[in-house]
Amino acid sequence: MWRLGFFFHEMAFGLLSVFIPLYIVTMGGSLLEIGIMTSAALFLSIPASFFWGYICDRTRHYKAYILLSFASLSAFLYFFTLVRSVHVFMVLYIVMAVFHVAHEAPKNVLIAEHYPREEWEKSYSVYEAFTEVGWLIGLFTGSFSAALGIQPHLTLLLCSVLNLAAFVSSIFLVADPILIFERRLVGIEKTLDFTVRGLHVASKVLDGFGLNESVRKERFLAVGIALTLFSLATSMFFTPLPIFLSQKLALSSGIVFIVYMLNSGGTIAGYTLVALRGPLEKSKTAIRRVVLLRGSLIFLLALSLNLSVYPELVTALTLILLGFAYGVYHILALSLSMEMIPEGMTGLFDVLVGAGAASGSFIGPFIAQTMGYLSEFMLSGVFFFLAYVAIRFFS
Repeated sequence: MWRLGFFFHEMAFGLLSVFIPLYIVTMGGSLLEIGIMTSAALFLSIPASFFWGYICDRTRHYKAYILLSFASLSAFLYFFTLVRSVHVFMVLYIVMAVFHVAHEAPKNVLIAEHYPREEWEKSYSVYEAFTEVGWLIGLFTGSFSAALGIQPHLTLLLCSVLNLAAFVSSIFLVADPILIFERRLVGIEKTLDFTVRGLHVASKVLDGFGLNESVRKERFLAVGIALTLFSLATSMFFTPLPIFLSQKLALSSGIVFIVYMLNSGGTIAGYTLVALRGPLEKSKTAIRRVVLLRGSLIFLLALSLNLSVYPELVTALTLILLGFAYGVYHILALSLSMEMIPEGMTGLFDVLVGAGAASGSFIGPFIAQTMGYLSEFMLSGVFFFLAYVAIRFFS
């Protein structure tokens, strides 16, 4: 039940994920301004993510930062209802990003410390699937409000109330772990495993046997590069997507929300698959496959749009499959990162993801506005393949 607050939070930001780009355009903002705002917010969240991850591990208090995040978001979203200037809105959104990421690292630690390593994939999957349902409901609410023509300030007020509900429920349901040792224990086990394998290889050499195996210590560098590139490609594709759907495909706001709901449904399916399968011994291999799948889907979408082959249908189906691939990737990448990142550096995962997302959220709208959406989609696909190369050949 401790996940309930995060469920309310995801409802709000599922709605806002489509609402804010469309709202800025109606306020007189441009696609490039959306990119600048999103990029600046994500770049500002990078040091914030590292800080929140460090401070929560240093103080061993995680609940406090979750509460701070939800309370701050509720306040910022209320102030949004009073803003009529697009530039003031952009500034508030950028500042809000610092507090938005405050709950991410503590949430990751809570799951890692409450469950043993062999249950991490399942635990993260259950959490992500549950909160993704909240995101899906938020998208449905956005579609419903768009169809009814509800005023934007009321939509923002609803999102503020949802984050207030997240704050109140978390007061009673979230608890700090009593003992904090699981991540440290995993690190010790990996060190011992590496040592045992090294001794095994050394004994074979001393006995005069030939070697058909090697000892390689897992390095986080390649995984970190892949995380950043994957996030960059994802942000490049999705940041200008609501405007593409509403302007280039001429879909109404309500239909745009429905298309995003299909993507969210695919993501839930991906989370569910990982939860049912349990821990994967070759998680890097599985990550490589879904990264390759995601890049291939982007290229196929660009090709179908260029040929004008059922663009609405192909876009909807592609978004479902993209969501599924992301669900599998996110759980495996998160579990692998929590296994490899040392205590005190918990925020590094969000830093790397944020760095890629910040770059992509500017590059995507810029390329789309200056060179067209097809060029932007193709470049996004290239970055997905670079992420595949990083984790395939350098790890």
